[in-house]
Amino acid sequence: MTLEYQTIQNFYRNKKAQRSNLPLINHIDEALQILDWMSASDIAKRAFCLHPIFQADSDFLENWDKDFVGINPKVILLAVEYRSVANEYLSLRKISSLDEIRLSPIEEVNMMLVADKIQNRKDFEIYHEGTHERSKELKEYFLNWLQRLEVTEKVYQQFKDRLVNAKLV
Repeated sequence: MTLEYQTIQNFYRNKKAQRSNLPLINHIDEALQILDWMSASDIAKRAFCLHPIFQADSDFLENWDKDFVGINPKVILLAVEYRSVANEYLSLRKISSLDEIRLSPIEEVNMMLVADKIQNRKDFEIYHEGTHERSKELKEYFLNWLQRLEVTEKVYQQFKDRLVNAKLV
């Protein structure tokens, strides 16, 4: 277990997602599995673990000046770059072209985005689609991100099936 994983476990504690009632750490666990399947670098996996600590403005404000002793500064940089790219296109934003979705010049960040959007879409389809008040917009949002990240529907379904069938340790 990495220091970054321990850090996110402490950050999440025993919190659960409202609608699915799944532990929030499940998002990290499943995305790490996807990153493994993609042969992502160790630094990308470590950064993915930390991204929720910086994702929301309130969390970023609370944590930006903490000393993350023992954590490679590049991990923090990737997590913050992830925040920057991901937060530019959220589900409330309307776009007229996929080109409006900025990707990172750093491949590790784009791989983190792929893992995040696949995992989030999978949960959306299982727990929210058709029942969430913004279901239509959220479906379009996930499709837009995955298209922009050049993840085909076939590849998405393969990852989704593997996640659903995986026994995560």
